[in-house]
Amino acid sequence: MEQIETQDIEWSNDWKTIVEIFNSIDYLKKLFKKLDVSYYRQVEQKILILNLEKYAISLQNYIIEKFSED
Repeated sequence: MEQIETQDIEWSNDWKTIVEIFNSIDYLKKLFKKLDVSYYRQVEQKILILNLEKYAISLQNYIIEKFSED
């Protein structure tokens, strides 16, 4: 029973961190919109955001798999 409670706490902490990461990405998007930069830089920003989102999704999937196996 204690192991389940520990896993629940771990799951909760990990999930909160994932949510914070996605919120940070959203905040970064808003900051980028405030910049007056060239089209090339806008494309670079979009690529950066896409890579960050892709990585965050992979972390999310890792967390799901990690706690699904137990």
